Amino acid sequence: MSQENKTQTWVSEFILLGLSRNWGTQVSLFVLFLAMYLMTVAGNLLILFLIRLDSRLHTPMYFFLTVLSFVDLCYANSTVPQMLAHLLSARRSIPFHSCALQLCVSLALGGSEFFLLGAMAYDRYVAVCHPLHYTVIMHGGLCLGLAAGCLGAGFTNSVMQTVITFRLPLCHNLINHFACETLAVLRLACVDISFNLVMVAISGFLVIALPCSLVLFSYGRIVAAILRIRSAQGRSKAFGTCASHLTVVCMCFGTTFFTYLGPQSASSVEEEKMVALFYAVVAPMLNPLIYSLRNKEVMAALQNVLEKFRDKR
Repeated sequence: MSQENKTQTWVSEFILLGLSRNWGTQVSLFVLFLAMYLMTVAGNLLILFLIRLDSRLHTPMYFFLTVLSFVDLCYANSTVPQMLAHLLSARRSIPFHSCALQLCVSLALGGSEFFLLGAMAYDRYVAVCHPLHYTVIMHGGLCLGLAAGCLGAGFTNSVMQTVITFRLPLCHNLINHFACETLAVLRLACVDISFNLVMVAISGFLVIALPCSLVLFSYGRIVAAILRIRSAQGRSKAFGTCASHLTVVCMCFGTTFFTYLGPQSASSVEEEKMVALFYAVVAPMLNPLIYSLRNKEVMAALQNVLEKFRDKR
């Protein structure tokens, strides 16, 4: 094949190399990830169920948690079922258009989650710093607008990244990843990808750095407000309202900064896969656990539901 023809190659499907080629390792990973996936689905559905049933949880904070749980549930379903199937399959192929759709959906949901974490930080800032005006400021219209804006921003960025990625001519169809991911697909290109890498960097700044700046600003004001509270009990209660969200923020922003905004030479392709795996499988599983185990209101709602269920029996 000549160089000219090579640069004009367009593939109809991709082969995902996955995480391992050892059959025993694949079976072990399948069992592990299946258990984690089931916990993800059950945990996020439980959060949605509890917030829907308990009127005490019908507040702006839990509205955003509902949206976050829905995004986590969709994100897990965009990659994990295919990964599980490929772990037990000899051929790990995915059609071109399915790959583009997977990349678009996963990027959109991932980006939306970062914007949501920024909106949730603003909600906590208003709750701690302006408690008397909280319900007036965080009214239903603003909450809906913030949620819609977060989802819209995530999907807009995703469509742009997907279009400029899949317009490139490709040399081959072997993706060294367990899913269709931007950097993994860009490595297949036969042409210079400097423009794409610049766009990835700009996208990373807009989707990650901007929400992170809002989080830092909000928590800076929150810490200042908490330090002005004289009683230790008051400080503990104020911080307790933010602890779950702050834990999730550190987990999500930390892993993504490492993957996309760190020096590319600092991590190998395998390390990129591990971090992406953590974000796709582990984070959606941990989020409902963090928000339930560290949240007295959610635990009270769960206990109330269980008591009603026992009474009916």
